[in-house]
Amino acid sequence: MPPADRVIILTDRERPSYEDIAWEKLGLVVTEISELYQAARERRLDLILVGENRNDLNHGVALKIRRLNGLTDIWRISHYEISPADGEAYIDGYISTGLGWEGISKKIKQILSDKELLGKYKIIARSDKMKAVARTIDRIAPADVAVLIVGPSGSGKELVARAIHDGSSRYDQPYVAINCGALAEGVLESELFGHERGAFTGSVAKREGLFFKAEGGTLFLDEIGETKPDTQVKLLRVLEDGTYYPVGSSTPRRADVRIVAATNRDLTEAIAEKQFRDDLYFRIGVVKIILPSLMERKYDIQPLLQYFWADQKNLDYTDAALDLLMKYDWPGNIRQLKNFTAHMTALKTSGLVDVRDVERFISEQHTVATHLPVSTGKTVEEAGHELIYRAILSLGNEIRHLRNLITAHLPSETSPVEGEDNVFSVAASSSMEEMERKLIIKVLDETGGNRKEAAKKLGIGERTLYRKLNKYDIN
Repeated sequence: MPPADRVIILTDRERPSYEDIAWEKLGLVVTEISELYQAARERRLDLILVGENRNDLNHGVALKIRRLNGLTDIWRISHYEISPADGEAYIDGYISTGLGWEGISKKIKQILSDKELLGKYKIIARSDKMKAVARTIDRIAPADVAVLIVGPSGSGKELVARAIHDGSSRYDQPYVAINCGALAEGVLESELFGHERGAFTGSVAKREGLFFKAEGGTLFLDEIGETKPDTQVKLLRVLEDGTYYPVGSSTPRRADVRIVAATNRDLTEAIAEKQFRDDLYFRIGVVKIILPSLMERKYDIQPLLQYFWADQKNLDYTDAALDLLMKYDWPGNIRQLKNFTAHMTALKTSGLVDVRDVERFISEQHTVATHLPVSTGKTVEEAGHELIYRAILSLGNEIRHLRNLITAHLPSETSPVEGEDNVFSVAASSSMEEMERKLIIKVLDETGGNRKEAAKKLGIGERTLYRKLNKYDIN
């Protein structure tokens, strides 16, 4: 039986067609929204089941309830099997009455079990993708196998690595982490394996490496895709037979260490380019965990805001501000969202964070970013158009400025040819699509047809470039 005090059922006011199900055994049954609000204020609600015909529990009501607890799941009771992707955005899932009382009871237990796992591993989320991550952690943590965590920067890879360690039999042994991309190859090797006195210039004393310090525990290798081939060979040896050599030593050491690695790169692509060893890839990726970007789990933004502002009792946000935050693409993922909350805490010690505050923050991010993030409310496709359009206009302005500078130093009787075109006038008169097509062809020509490099120069993803090549029939 699921714990009834954590579940509430908002049934249909009229006699429901699924009256054969004993809802009162599954949770607190109410018929009015006001009763639901009261229950949400008085207790921690993990799950709300909503009757099929209760359309009065809409997006606004769900938002208000989740202001009390952003992690509250809301599922709708339905006669039919419905995918959450096909339903209302604020609904986390659908429970079919066709499952019967026992099936529904089992489903509720699964929902609550997922929420307990998220809490156990300190993952602030209610999205399906993060529930799947929590289930995977719970299954593989005790198995003592190597794990590869793949996800964009700022998505929480180290949090997952720590959760794997904490859920393993090694939980009371050392957990040691290193960012492989932050150190030069020689320094990294010394950090990992240690070195003997006199092994290199400046090594005046023997030093133990991280494999020694992590003995019996877990070593987290962040950004492992940045390691060089020589280091990869030595890591492979440790994974295969548990031995390694400190720098400057010919005596092997044994290591009892569990390896958890992480990367924000596509390592299969790195393998194809001979930048990463395939045998090492298969050893570190016995189990692979894929972490989604924040925009792939945007309904976790509200509970994350509440978590980051847990100590800020006088700081809140408007519904419009939250809506804008959920439209932004968050290129820095959770790390950037945490930066936003810290930014607001510093600027607004109390009161409401409103749309203007969010717009100002996003504008500042655009100013300092080395790329153009998706503008608020725009799709990725629309943002790609804007990126190219702005690049062309910027280039046009630079060329016009350069031409004017040259003209200013010419003899006075010399003047530009009348009607001379420049990039700016072309940008103004040509259609967006034609400009985009010409720019793509130009960049492809500059990169010798290398589409990966062209996409990088254009500041768009490879998939986006491939769509545009098909759209403009560019071979």
